[in-house]
Amino acid sequence: MQKILITGAGGFIGSHTTDTLLEAGRQVVGIDDFSTGKRENLAGAESSDAFSLIEADITEPGVVEAAVDQHRPDSIVHLAALVSVPAGEEDPGKNFRLNVGATQLVAEAARKHGVKRTVFASSAAVYGNSTALPLAESGATVPISQYGAAKLMSEQLLRAYASSYGISSICFRFFNVYGPRQDPKSPYSGVVSIFAERFISGRQATVFGDGEQSRDFIFVKDLAKAIAGAASNADQPDGIYNLCTGRSSTLLDLVAILKEAYPEVPAIKFGEDRPGDIKHSLGNPQAARAQLEFEADTPFRDGIRALLDSL
Repeated sequence: MQKILITGAGGFIGSHTTDTLLEAGRQVVGIDDFSTGKRENLAGAESSDAFSLIEADITEPGVVEAAVDQHRPDSIVHLAALVSVPAGEEDPGKNFRLNVGATQLVAEAARKHGVKRTVFASSAAVYGNSTALPLAESGATVPISQYGAAKLMSEQLLRAYASSYGISSICFRFFNVYGPRQDPKSPYSGVVSIFAERFISGRQATVFGDGEQSRDFIFVKDLAKAIAGAASNADQPDGIYNLCTGRSSTLLDLVAILKEAYPEVPAIKFGEDRPGDIKHSLGNPQAARAQLEFEADTPFRDGIRALLDSL
């Protein structure tokens, strides 16, 4: 039975990836210090004999290497990170430690113990403010944030380890992920979870700008399917891939779907544009479709309904 080690297993994306791998018959070793992840996200996983949990900070010396040495995983999925652009700007040193230093520790543990593959959670933030839409992996990477820069550095580090030491590496550039278990109370949550929580509680939501801002929203369970496939299928080719839908939705589209479910909620109000906000973001999913046979097939409306049902 294949064994997969996941850093950040208790997080929003990590817990869904854990569930997907367990459902596919894999063994999973999760590492999380629960600084941002939640133990309850792993409630289902912890009932499985195929899951084991290490509660620890992966940036502490020796933690990742000891886990890899003990469990000898076939692959490592590295999801643990400082998962916020604003947090990275507030504390660039912490951003570097959690988003670059941790990746180096994962890569080194893989090298020392012969792990066959690493799968890394990168971000569309590596593209910066590019207007060459849809964004393709071959396009320019000019990150404008500490977070985006750290993700790009981690991609380069893992690709160098792959070249130097023969460790297979897949880096996924996540677009706007949403779905159940995304914490709406976090100041760094995505707009989908924040708006959903406001509508459910009957409170007015504020749209900054005209609401025509568009994003490529991808449902978390689709994302987890791609990560699980890369971790457990050695035939999938190395490389850097967008994980996106190739379809854009505006904030007004999101509001309309929420309004259908909660028509009594007060009409949204509009505020001034927020400085630095990107107006439009859209990914090109062709590489993942062609090379990995991955398709994000959950319609935005269905994903929103699943999120609402989970709250």
